[in-house]
Amino acid sequence: MKFTITREQFQEGLQAVSASIPTKTTLPVLSNVLLEATSDGLRLSGTDLDIAVSTTVPASVDQEGAITLPAKKLSDIVRELPSAAIRLTSSGEQRATIECGKSKFKLLGLPREEFPAFPAVKFDGGWHSKAGDVQKLVSHVAFAASTEESRPILNGVLWELRPEKMRMVATNGHRLARMDVPVSAGMGKGQADLIIPPKALDQIRRLFKDQDELDIAKSENHLGFRSATTQVFTRLIEGPYPNYEQVIPRENDKTMTADRAALTSALRRMSIVASDQTHRIRMALTATQCKLSVQTPDLGEAQEELAVSFEGDGMEIGFNAAYLLEILKFMPTDEVRMTFKGPERAATMEPVGWNDPAAYLTLVMPLRLVD
Repeated sequence: MKFTITREQFQEGLQAVSASIPTKTTLPVLSNVLLEATSDGLRLSGTDLDIAVSTTVPASVDQEGAITLPAKKLSDIVRELPSAAIRLTSSGEQRATIECGKSKFKLLGLPREEFPAFPAVKFDGGWHSKAGDVQKLVSHVAFAASTEESRPILNGVLWELRPEKMRMVATNGHRLARMDVPVSAGMGKGQADLIIPPKALDQIRRLFKDQDELDIAKSENHLGFRSATTQVFTRLIEGPYPNYEQVIPRENDKTMTADRAALTSALRRMSIVASDQTHRIRMALTATQCKLSVQTPDLGEAQEELAVSFEGDGMEIGFNAAYLLEILKFMPTDEVRMTFKGPERAATMEPVGWNDPAAYLTLVMPLRLVD
C-alpha cells in the first residue's frame, strides 16, 4: 500500500472516525483505525461493535492496499506533523512507514482480516432524506433520553418513519421531547419504528452537513446512514417503546406565555439556592406574573417575579428547574408557551411564532410542593 495525502485531509478523516473507536477494549484491533487505499482515495473506518463509521478523503494512491494502525498514536503523529504532504507506505508485514518532510515514523499494525466486518445493511429500497431534516430532529429531541440503566429502552430515541413525516421522541419518564418534520414525496414508502442510541445520533449530527443527501436503511437489528463520502452504522435497541401518547396532556386549560431568555435567567438564579437533589422550584402564576421561589431548609431561600401573560385560574406548581432549563435551551423561538391543568399534572412547553414546517412539543412532570 502506498499513498500521499495532505495533513489536513488525513486529520479530517481521522477525526471523523475517532469517536467510534473505543479508548479501552479487550479486543486490540478495535483500538485501531482501518486504512484502505483505493481508486477513490483513502477510506478510514473505526468501530466499537455498536457503532461503525467509515469515511473517504482525497488521496493520491500509488498502490492499493489495507492495514489497521493504532488510532490514537496515528492521530497524535499526524497532528504534530508540519502542514505538508504525508507519504504512507506498508509492505506485506504489518508495519507502516509515515514520512513528512524530514520526519519518519514506523508504526506496527494488525492485519486487515482481524478488523470486524461492517453490518450487512442493504440501502436499496430504504429511505432518503436531507441530513438537515434528520439533524433538526436529533438536536431538538435527543437530549431528553434517559441516562439511567434501569430502563434500557428509554436510553434510546424513538424514530418513527412514515410516508408523510418523520417523528423523533425521547423521554426519561420525567420530561419528554417530540418533533415532527414533514418529508418530501421521494423519501420512501415504507414505515418503521426504530429505537436508536443517542451516541449514534451524535455521530449523525457531527459527520453529515445539512445539505448532504442521506440514504437510510435497516437490517434486522442495525441501521445505516450513507452520504457520498461517509457511512455510519449503529446497532438498534430492541423492544417496544412505551406509549408516549398516553402521557401527553389533551386537557390543559391554563396557558402561560413568557420570554425565553428572561425565564431562563430567572430559573438559573433560583437554581443556585435550590436543592442539589431535587432542584425543586415553585411557580406561582397570576394573570400578569410568574413568581418563582425556592426554599431549601439547610441553605436558604430566594424569590423573583417575572412578567408573563397567563390565562386561566391562578395556581402554584413545582418543577425540577434543571429539566426546565434543559428544555428552554432547545426552544427555537424568543417566546415560549407553557400549558397546565393542575399542580400534579404534566405541563407542556412549545415555541411561540415558529415559522417552520416542523412541529415541536416538550413535556415536563411536576414535583410535589412541600409547604
